[in-house]
Amino acid sequence: MTVTETTETTGSGADTCAGPPQGNRRPDGEDTYTISEVVALTGLSAHTLRWYERIGLMPHIGRSHTGQRRYSNRDLDWLALVGKLRLTGMPVADMVRYAELVRSGDHTYTERFELLQQTREDVLSRIAELQGTLAVLDRKISFYADAGRALASERTR
Repeated sequence: MTVTETTETTGSGADTCAGPPQGNRRPDGEDTYTISEVVALTGLSAHTLRWYERIGLMPHIGRSHTGQRRYSNRDLDWLALVGKLRLTGMPVADMVRYAELVRSGDHTYTERFELLQQTREDVLSRIAELQGTLAVLDRKISFYADAGRALASERTR
């Protein structure tokens, strides 16, 4: 893993897109978590975590001497970023592609930039669509509030 990738996936340094570190985390160097601990910390299911590993979204999960998965703070940060990408509506295939690009190294910055830029444009488009939907709801709510007051006023006469 390159320094850039570490910075990108941990949220330290200049790239903080995954958000602040989650609570109840161990100090770096003492940060080994079982799959059940990661389930409790992230709200993801064990099935989802194993699936992410299987499809290449998280292919380098450490293992204990008995073969049990051992996650690190860096893995938790990466999961936080994946969660944000999921919220954008980014297709899983694009998330896997992004993960592959990160693992490939610094020479993939342009491709990563383009993928994230397109996702941003998609999010802005969805926000505009939702704002229009919210305006319709607000008009309907206002109509029913006014109609309700009018009905209540008629009943008290």
